[in-house]
Amino acid sequence: SAAVTAGEGEEGPEGEGPPVDEMKEVVLHVYDVTNSDSEKTNNTILQINRIFKDRIGLGGIFHSAVQVYGEEEWSFGFCENGSGVFSCPVSKNPMYTYRERIVLGETECTIATVNRILRELSRDWPGHSYDLLSRNCNHFCDVLCDRLGVPKLPGKESEFLLRNQRRLGALFF
Repeated sequence: SAAVTAGEGEEGPEGEGPPVDEMKEVVLHVYDVTNSDSEKTNNTILQINRIFKDRIGLGGIFHSAVQVYGEEEWSFGFCENGSGVFSCPVSKNPMYTYRERIVLGETECTIATVNRILRELSRDWPGHSYDLLSRNCNHFCDVLCDRLGVPKLPGKESEFLLRNQRRLGALFF
């Protein structure tokens, strides 16, 4: 079952782990999608991302995950049975190449509320419902960020990106 646990160290209120102010930060973790068995395909994706995101500032082909209250990041992917919602240690998803972290803001949600949201999303996002263009990790992160009350996309580009993200199936961030 999905659950967030506060990290170890100084105790926050009621023994919940680190001080709450340090844990309310919501971070989007972005990876280059380099999980192909073909080195040529992976290199092409990296080149696309360098040109479109780094040089032009429009986007690329990315995997995303959200971190809140702890050292795990939450995302969504395909599986035949059960929930597609999963967590892994921050910046350590073995399927992709880590690119960057983007602070989205602070949530007003408590750890208990975040756990409830993750349980609900785990039920609502079964792995078999994954679709590369219409229901992927980026769509999941948008929904999770919305539920956490933080912006889905950072910066001035957000209106343009949101409009085109939906049109392009959220592959272009």
